[in-house]
Amino acid sequence: MSGSANFLLLKKVAESLAGRAAYITLYPFTRREMLGATEEKPALVYFIDTGTFPKRKIKPISLQEILKGGMPSVCLGQVKKPGIWFRGYEQTYLERDIRFLAQVADLVSFLNLLHLVALRNTKILNISELARDAKLNVVTTSRYLSLMEASFILSRIQPHLKNKTSRLIKSPKLYLSDTGLSAYLEEIKNLNVNEISRGALLESYVAQNLEGIFSAYYPDAKITYWNIQGRYEVDFIIEVGGQTLAIEVKNGSRWKESDLIGIKAYLASNKKCLGGLLAYNGQDVLKFSRNIWAIPVNLLLS
Repeated sequence: MSGSANFLLLKKVAESLAGRAAYITLYPFTRREMLGATEEKPALVYFIDTGTFPKRKIKPISLQEILKGGMPSVCLGQVKKPGIWFRGYEQTYLERDIRFLAQVADLVSFLNLLHLVALRNTKILNISELARDAKLNVVTTSRYLSLMEASFILSRIQPHLKNKTSRLIKSPKLYLSDTGLSAYLEEIKNLNVNEISRGALLESYVAQNLEGIFSAYYPDAKITYWNIQGRYEVDFIIEVGGQTLAIEVKNGSRWKESDLIGIKAYLASNKKCLGGLLAYNGQDVLKFSRNIWAIPVNLLLS
């Protein structure tokens, strides 16, 4: 049902089962699931339905929580040493799934690429640069990335463009599917997390939670990002029901006016946007204008 099942479907099953089977992706545990708070409607779904946010007292998001990620055994505390668990996960993934099911001859190069991808977590893909650093050609690098995506290690978030054909040829953002795995591959521990890495991990943690929440409540929703020639950027654009929702993630507990530049530019370009949300590590919901809010990231993911 999970793990290498996608490979098995691609490789072993001759009958397509077209029209007779439904496929559901099981994402890492969301924060709502870990806290046992799934009976309440997600705050984002509540906002989409009502235009307001629920009043909730939510446990703040800690760095330790992000470093654990959403793999059940790790995030539920069933293993004492997550590093050892992730090492076993990595070895099993390479030696079983990749070697036997995908026929990757050079596992060392594949593993090296996997670590390089982790170091580029949340970044826009430059496949030529990535291939050069991995000492692989672009074709092999592209194939390996596709294998990572097919095995649910990697997610690609496409750019938000009016021309849907352009989305397929513009560079996506790379996100590892679980922040615990990403931290392990980057060799990040509590004592050596700089602000840049901390911000990337929080953005990645938000991404994996958004995927889990929207797959359950709005299966047809699309999660994209917005970038205009390096001038304006919004981390996530949620496309749902013909409308959009812009979300910018900031690691700090305070915000400044410049943090809203991307959101304001996107709202000016899209009149069907429900609103722009600046998710930050503060405690208060603040409304700046008719459709721009600052919202605590722990409430955003509740």
